[in-house]
Amino acid sequence: MRFFHLSDLHIGLKLFNRDLIADQNHILRQILDYVRDQKPDALLIAGDIYDKAVPSAEAVSCFDAFLSNLTQLAPSMEIMMISGNHDSAPRLNLFRSILKRRRIHMIGMPPARPDERMEKITLEDAYGPIHFYLLPFIRPSMVKEITGCDEKGAALTYEEALRRMIQRETIDASHRNVFVSHQFYLPAGKEASEVERMDSEMVTVGHIDAVPASLLSPFDYAALGHIHKPMKVGGEPYRYCGTPLPYSVSEAAQDKGILLVEMREKGFLSVEALPLLPLRPLRRLKGPADALLRQGTTDYVSLCLTDPPGGEADFDLWDRLRFAFPNLLEIQREAVFSPDYRAARAVQEKTPDTYSLCLSFLGEVDEEKKRILRDILTSIGEGESL
Repeated sequence: MRFFHLSDLHIGLKLFNRDLIADQNHILRQILDYVRDQKPDALLIAGDIYDKAVPSAEAVSCFDAFLSNLTQLAPSMEIMMISGNHDSAPRLNLFRSILKRRRIHMIGMPPARPDERMEKITLEDAYGPIHFYLLPFIRPSMVKEITGCDEKGAALTYEEALRRMIQRETIDASHRNVFVSHQFYLPAGKEASEVERMDSEMVTVGHIDAVPASLLSPFDYAALGHIHKPMKVGGEPYRYCGTPLPYSVSEAAQDKGILLVEMREKGFLSVEALPLLPLRPLRRLKGPADALLRQGTTDYVSLCLTDPPGGEADFDLWDRLRFAFPNLLEIQREAVFSPDYRAARAVQEKTPDTYSLCLSFLGEVDEEKKRILRDILTSIGEGESL
């Protein structure tokens, strides 16, 4: 059995207010090419199909064309997908029974009542059945009728809610089992704060949504979504494939792709990353303005200028940079000073003088900046003694 694992398409996302539909169509065409060439038995999308709960008409049209082309290219391929935290679960759950007849399993809503179970799709190959368990993104409040509350009557943690959702399924360990899930699973032995998160991800305060990857142990493979960089959370079998495109500057250096998974007899698993090449790479460039201007490109670019601000060269610099980089995302200035927190703390211990404390924090400044600082402190009532 061979299947593709992809996730976090985020169709309709804007990067620094730039529309990425053309870039996303470019990537989806590459996935279609892989389907035509590799002929997988199934294709899994582990959540966040759209970037918004109410996607634009253009985003819906983009994904509709992708699905239509998939069914034409591979009419016998099973397509399985779940909703992520960015999707509208009820919207994706529409026409579920109709789509199922076309081998498209679009699961928006998780089980919500005691008589409901995870969507389970069973496929057969030469080695027997493979069971695919599809669980959309859940919050404990969404499944409390099934999982209940803790002994004090309070809502369960994400970890306990996920544990109870998995334990209530009858999983035959003698068969091969695949889990499709969109949650924040922690690699073994790591704290949530140790996992690098991308700027394009939605991070929960206090990482309350983190759950240990040990919950995935009943499965032979876990096709995970939610984390935007490719990552293993427990060896080969439990993986995030990441986004198909860089969706933030923090992802500029990442190699993007989809995963081709092959399962034979139980215990045999191989995973191959198939690269996806963007229409326009995303790059981070840093240096003096003159040097950057000589590197003009149509790629998406984040610039960091190392020149000190001011002077005649700045008169039309922004216009020249935007001309050299038509797909410029942002321009930053390298910090011209580094705050000295230790020095500021030492001064604070010696004197309550706000002016002296600010000077120790800023470091060396000229007389004009000192005058401005005194004026500001005086205007807010902190400079009576100046």
